[in-house]
Amino acid sequence: MKSIIERLQEKDWDQTTEHMHRQGYAVISNVLTKKECGDLAHSYRDNHLYRKTISMERYRFGAGEYKYFSYPLPSLINDIRETVYPHIAPIANKWMEVLNIDQRFPATHEALKKLCHDHKQVQPTVLILQYGQGGFNTLHQDLYGDIYFPMQLVLFLSEPGDDYTGGEFVLTEQIPRAQSKAIVLQPRRGDMLLFTTNFRPAKGSKGYYRVNMKHGVSPVHHGHRHTLGIIFHDALS
Repeated sequence: MKSIIERLQEKDWDQTTEHMHRQGYAVISNVLTKKECGDLAHSYRDNHLYRKTISMERYRFGAGEYKYFSYPLPSLINDIRETVYPHIAPIANKWMEVLNIDQRFPATHEALKKLCHDHKQVQPTVLILQYGQGGFNTLHQDLYGDIYFPMQLVLFLSEPGDDYTGGEFVLTEQIPRAQSKAIVLQPRRGDMLLFTTNFRPAKGSKGYYRVNMKHGVSPVHHGHRHTLGIIFHDALS
């Protein structure tokens, strides 16, 4: 079987770039195998892998639980983070350019991590999420500090319809001087969703303008849903 790095490099990144520019998200199918998804979901029980556990109810984030990984990350997760990043950093820099934002991102993830650490953002933000019946996640943005990369990804570890029902991934767009638009997605087990962390550019009659976006999860009706979230910037201590 090909390695995760080989599988990711073979994906159509030109098409992904087009989707990110046009809509702020892109689904990449069949990134993880069924076994890899099962192993990652099972690892939710291995507490030595994690630095912090968050109960969503306690903080009014929704209903469910998630855990932040500690460094060093498991090799599979680290390989995904470091392989995907160079493909999307040019997209992020183009967004900054067209929106006249004075921010550019380095070409490698290692350099981005150093930038975060120079700003005292040293805690890993990769997390695994678990939802049971009635679980949901309120609309939010994952920023964690002054240095934040404008895209992130989620890997789906459970099969909709078999492992759970409901639990759709929800994105909302707030277009200036208009009502919010909801985008509802249901990727399959092993799929990867790339999406904007907090905004994307859109072209209007007078140039580009900023469309703010949030994401969340609709209530799970039955079963259990696991996902792995990879955020590229680190968090403050």
